[in-house]
Amino acid sequence: MIAKRCFDIVFSIAGSMLLAPILILIAIIIKLDSKGPILFIQGRVGKGNKDFNIYKFRTMRTQSETKGLLTLGNHDARITKVGYFLRRYKMDELPQLINILKGDMSFVGPRPELRYYVNFYSEDDMKIFVVRPGITGLASLKYRNEVELLKAAENPEEFFIKTIIPDKLKYNKTYIEKRNFFFDLKLIFITIIQVVTK
Repeated sequence: MIAKRCFDIVFSIAGSMLLAPILILIAIIIKLDSKGPILFIQGRVGKGNKDFNIYKFRTMRTQSETKGLLTLGNHDARITKVGYFLRRYKMDELPQLINILKGDMSFVGPRPELRYYVNFYSEDDMKIFVVRPGITGLASLKYRNEVELLKAAENPEEFFIKTIIPDKLKYNKTYIEKRNFFFDLKLIFITIIQVVTK
């Protein structure tokens, strides 16, 4: 775990420095594309079942959360033109390098969920909070097309709560049992391949 944290710190700093020009460019394009802030900041649940604020590049129009917490498809009407591109290549997640540096998150771990949905977890499900949430992980890789699954569902909210959440938790628990530094590197490599070849 010490090696994991050292990896997170070193590569979040290195990544922020190397990607600085791209991050600035994305910020400018977001401001030019639509009204609203550059960053989307939202409360999530992290290690120790504690709340923290996650950072993302804003990909939706302002006030979108009032129309539902779930994103239904890659072409959800609330997504901006730039937002679609950022989501497609996971570039909206880049500001989470700040979360990693702060210690809220890791590169690999269970994706942090909204408190509203964590309230549906069982006592056994809470064991996933022994680790920091991550940008990628076993469940994230399986559900990389989650928004399309939700769009196809007759009742997206019910499908998410009763089908997707339990399955994600199963994969997250598996990650916790198998986790080690080299397993994390493997998941990072698979994630990069998926993004590049998408």
